[in-house]
Amino acid sequence: MAGPNGRRSLAARLKDKRIIVAPGVYDAVSARIADRMGFEALYMTGYGTVASHLGLADAGLATYSEMVGRVAIIAENTTTPLIADADTGYGGLLNVRRTVQGYEAAGAAGIQIEDQEMPKKCGHTPGRRVVAIEEMVQKIQVAADARRHDDTVIIARTDARTTLGIDEALRRGEAYAKAGADVLFIESPETTEELAMIGRSFDVPVLCNVVNTGRTPELPSKQLEELGFGIAIYPGMALKAASQAVTAAYSYLHDTGATLGINVPLMDSKDLHELMGFPDVWEFEKRWHTGTGAAE
Repeated sequence: MAGPNGRRSLAARLKDKRIIVAPGVYDAVSARIADRMGFEALYMTGYGTVASHLGLADAGLATYSEMVGRVAIIAENTTTPLIADADTGYGGLLNVRRTVQGYEAAGAAGIQIEDQEMPKKCGHTPGRRVVAIEEMVQKIQVAADARRHDDTVIIARTDARTTLGIDEALRRGEAYAKAGADVLFIESPETTEELAMIGRSFDVPVLCNVVNTGRTPELPSKQLEELGFGIAIYPGMALKAASQAVTAAYSYLHDTGATLGINVPLMDSKDLHELMGFPDVWEFEKRWHTGTGAAE
């Protein structure tokens, strides 16, 4: 688990002008794979976590208890700093305090809270409504005050752009920064010009949600860096890739009754065993002669 070193490294890294590229992870397997790649942060996607854990849409259906449990599992299986989606904080101000402290204890280095009304909806989907700016300001103030570690990164997300326009989204971003947010996340800008406005408007780092076929133009991370962004997250990439690959593999098995000749890349069994930690199990059993209770 990244723990305090992960928090410190993420907070320190955000002072650098180079962009952080953070892939979306949604379970222990995707997290273990991403953790080996050398990324500087991982992003626990709410959409992917709710989908993989509950088989439901990311529409405010997952509870705090369900989600903090996922944070703990992912953090336990990784050493890379983890940014975790905490939706709206799962309720009022007391809930926000509990969420921040619970996510911290579970291993999150960064905690993202958004200003949507309940039930919240996934970004880049229609029908999102936001709470009054004053309500979200208080949530950010509580979040910043509640953290037990000064280097836990609080990320404030606004979904105001889609329904209220870019000017209101920028106004909210400024208010959330003043309330204590360490990073601002202006969700769903719709043009490159709006991305540029966001990148130059704030004194704190800004985050871009990169979604292929989403509402926001998909730009290379280097271009986002040039526009002023400090973090680029790719929340849906792995889930989409895995879902497409599994669909193709199951279709092949259904149609042919075999895996021979399948044109979907399959991880070698040896590599999968190694990824999931079987060598440690085998070494343990060799040392302790499992079943005898005696060590060598």
